[in-house]
Amino acid sequence: MTEEDLLRQPPEAYMNEPQRQFFRNLLLAQRLALQARIDEEFQSLRQQEVHSDAADQGSAEEERHWQLRSLEREKRLLDKIDQALERLARGDYGWCEETGEPIGLRRLLLRPMTTLSIEAKERQELRERHLRAD
Repeated sequence: MTEEDLLRQPPEAYMNEPQRQFFRNLLLAQRLALQARIDEEFQSLRQQEVHSDAADQGSAEEERHWQLRSLEREKRLLDKIDQALERLARGDYGWCEETGEPIGLRRLLLRPMTTLSIEAKERQELRERHLRAD
């Protein structure tokens, strides 16, 4: 099934087996690509040179710091993909965890790991902004 096929399906087909399979394949492909990037980054970190010049050493350490932060973000994303795959297996995928309403195919295509509908996400962001303002 293509994205176009997915979007042409009637509303009552929401999260039927072909749609779940589409998102399972999408998530697995994203997981595979992300895991390859993580493995590549780890390999790069292992092969870093030791510099004798203090300036070079400082630059290399700064680069290593940014690589580690990037790896942490990618690891969190990998965890979110795994959680989405678990929701698919349970049959909860595609439904807002706050309201129980459908998240929507277009939103899931843009953010396949999302757990909130657009409206629920907007409310969450509004609450967070309100808490920060206090």
